Amino acid sequence: MPNSMTGYGRASVGSLTVELRAVNHRYLEVSVRTPRGFLFLEEPLKSLAQKSISRGKLEVTVTSDSQEMIRLSFSRPVWEGYLAAAAALEDEYGLKNDLTASSALRLPDIMSVSRSEPEMDTVTERAIEAAEAAFADFQAFRAKEGARLAEDIREKLVGIERLAALIAGRMPEIVSAYRERLRGKLAEVLESKLIDESRILTEAALYADRICVDEELVRLRSHIASFRDLLSAKGAAGKKMDFLIQEFAREVNTVGSKCGDSETVGYVIDLKSEIEKIREQIQNIE
Repeated sequence: MPNSMTGYGRASVGSLTVELRAVNHRYLEVSVRTPRGFLFLEEPLKSLAQKSISRGKLEVTVTSDSQEMIRLSFSRPVWEGYLAAAAALEDEYGLKNDLTASSALRLPDIMSVSRSEPEMDTVTERAIEAAEAAFADFQAFRAKEGARLAEDIREKLVGIERLAALIAGRMPEIVSAYRERLRGKLAEVLESKLIDESRILTEAALYADRICVDEELVRLRSHIASFRDLLSAKGAAGKKMDFLIQEFAREVNTVGSKCGDSETVGYVIDLKSEIEKIREQIQNIE
């Protein structure tokens, strides 16, 4: 079953969150965005992505809860200095010593804020764990979307087979109509003279051979069978499907060039429309 190239996944481990978003792309293109100080995650995450998918434009975003990186430090010497100064003011001047914890935190230089540097091994381990969980979510999303695309394509293949059968059924009618037109023209030209029936049959046979599309329709049915096999196969198949749909178009174009009656042309136009719809769907398949 094919996977869609469009997908989304998200997972968190500790303070790290990894988010995956993918859209259609001819090849695999991976971009990694990390917070400042986490650039060392780019290579391991790219490597994991390349092992997980083969096509698509993938954006990997890493975010971190900054609170875990913040360190608050309390300066005991400064605090003891403030206490000593408050006690001296109380003793010497009779001022009330009303220092409290909340007022102390507002005093200059009591508290200092710093950021700790990330520990590379620990952060990398967490990021890989989060990314693996995100990719599991991401792949489930793509598989579900891929199944929907495959079902839609199967329905269109049935429609193509039906149109091909209608064209095959038209061939005897087209030859018969040509034979009658030829007989009418000869009767008009020759007027009352006898018409050479064998000549009409010969011309009709030559015309039937010229417009015969049996080979094209046989190849088209073979391509449809191959396409169904790809829809049931595992692994990336988008490029093979793209090649096959070009073969579909080539056979149908040949059919259209051989058969010029209005009804068959209508079927050919419908065939081209269905093929183009499948081509658009293939652009979403890995």
